[in-house]
Amino acid sequence: MNSMGKHSAITIRPCQGIDELEACFEIQKHVWGFSDRDGVPSQVFVVAQKTGGQVIAAFDGPRQIGFVLAFMAADDRGIFIHSHFAAVLPEYQGHGIGRRLKLAQRDDCLQRGISRMQWTFDPLAFVNAHFNINQLGCIVRHYVRNQYGLTSSHLHGGLETDRFVAEWELSSPRVLRILEGCVPAFPINCTAITLPANTTALARNGSRDAADIQARIRQEFADHFARGYAITAFDLGPEQARYLLEPYAEP
Repeated sequence: MNSMGKHSAITIRPCQGIDELEACFEIQKHVWGFSDRDGVPSQVFVVAQKTGGQVIAAFDGPRQIGFVLAFMAADDRGIFIHSHFAAVLPEYQGHGIGRRLKLAQRDDCLQRGISRMQWTFDPLAFVNAHFNINQLGCIVRHYVRNQYGLTSSHLHGGLETDRFVAEWELSSPRVLRILEGCVPAFPINCTAITLPANTTALARNGSRDAADIQARIRQEFADHFARGYAITAFDLGPEQARYLLEPYAEP
């Protein structure tokens, strides 16, 4: 029996020992449906943990039920954390565990003087878009075509793995307001890129329509990002989803 009704019993902490790192490998296979070829092997979790990255897991009692994997990274702005993988077992999804894992990553970064995180997510995955943009306060200003190539995951539906780059400025006023519970306001004088509300389902099913949508938005987002726009809000209605963009200024 799991603790679906008593999430206060779920603990979040860094993984300890090879058995827990190997459990991360099994969880990712279960959640994403990867073949062994596409899965991240446990040795990579070991390396991440030993080189300044993060391997943080969620536990329901002794049972490991989710994790995040991240690496130390650097660019022309300095050091940041790149969060590569997050997974929560299906029966525990939708109960705030993913948010607790992301906040644990944030806490660890701030304790180490790291002010930024990045990760990628599928523009066609609307649950992720709402979580990353509206609930965590990320912005998006980069679109990468087919970042990981074709994979064996059923969640990718045979589509090329186009990705947004989510940027999380951990202590920016925007992020602090959102984490304190303020609902992000839709930007004034913004522009919108729209997709059908059922796009995620089309993508999961490998629909030709999803491939057509992906091809269309590639150029639309590239054009807006090249003109200095960033996604700062997301709205999902009964008929369409909207990514809302506005001119971007460094935090």
